[in-house]
Amino acid sequence: MSGRFIEIPHRMLPAETLDALLETFVTRQGYDTTDVTTDMHDWVRDLKRQLERSELLIVHDLQTESTEVMTLAQWRGFGRELADDEEEG
Repeated sequence: MSGRFIEIPHRMLPAETLDALLETFVTRQGYDTTDVTTDMHDWVRDLKRQLERSELLIVHDLQTESTEVMTLAQWRGFGRELADDEEEG
């Protein structure tokens, strides 16, 4: 995928920025944030472990100037969609 995307190492982000990205990921992915036994801090802590294990990526799109957290499956699917778009366009 062209030079449009940059993977951002999670250790390079300030803690507040990383937490905000992960909280957004939790809400977009449909995690049950109403569960009283698991709060947002628990989800964020779990996601940080996934980042450590390279199960999640933080990707910055230079074209849209947006930064997203993605699972490896999402990233691979996203890459295929972009390749298809580039072939069609």
